[in-house]
Amino acid sequence: MATAHVYRMKTDAHQCPFGLKTVSLLQRKGYEVHDHPLTSRDETDAFKAKEQVGTTPQTYIDDKRIGGYEEVRDYLGLSVPSAQETSYRPVIAIFATALLIGLAISWLAHGALLTARLPEYAVASAMVLLGLQKLQDVESFSTMFLNYDLLAKRYVPYGYVYPYAETLAGVLMLAGALIWLAAPLALFIGTVGAVSVIKAVYIDKRELKCACAGGNSNVPLGFISLTENLVMIAMGLWMPLKSLL
Repeated sequence: MATAHVYRMKTDAHQCPFGLKTVSLLQRKGYEVHDHPLTSRDETDAFKAKEQVGTTPQTYIDDKRIGGYEEVRDYLGLSVPSAQETSYRPVIAIFATALLIGLAISWLAHGALLTARLPEYAVASAMVLLGLQKLQDVESFSTMFLNYDLLAKRYVPYGYVYPYAETLAGVLMLAGALIWLAAPLALFIGTVGAVSVIKAVYIDKRELKCACAGGNSNVPLGFISLTENLVMIAMGLWMPLKSLL
């Protein structure tokens, strides 16, 4: 069995999360891990000075220094996520959760998972969850939103109103209440959003990050963003039409 030595900070005030992740990862990969907690700031500083390193944890395999958690992942042939790396994971997680919420509401309201109203429940839930992501940091969202939204560029306060409008429309559609307000709201923000994405991505060919999952996300602006807006347009048209049928 291969052996690894991990030196990590573990004091009463702080236990390094990357040290814990490193130990766990190596154990899962079949290494015999010799854990060396550094139990004080002085001990940690002395270790860093001796080994001439700037951070902990530090991992040694076969007497060779590998480095911190990310270096260990790289050594093991695992992916090393970058803070700037684009990813669809946030929106996939939101849409998957929205579908599960839709199924739960269908089961509760109708006694069955697959019902005619399932798409409505799922889409409305997605609108609420996406709105919530934006509401966590409206300032960051509005800044990213201004990069591509045509209305926000002309009227900056729209970037601050958008998260509240999307969340409100989603909640009202879930409740089936005040559709006279929710439907036009979803139709308006969906239409403006779709036109903005088409212009930025497919006409101007710009590579931007989408503010759909909040202002700190790395979701690329493109097909997913356009789909979000097209679905809102569909909901804005369907909800009042359904009441007339």
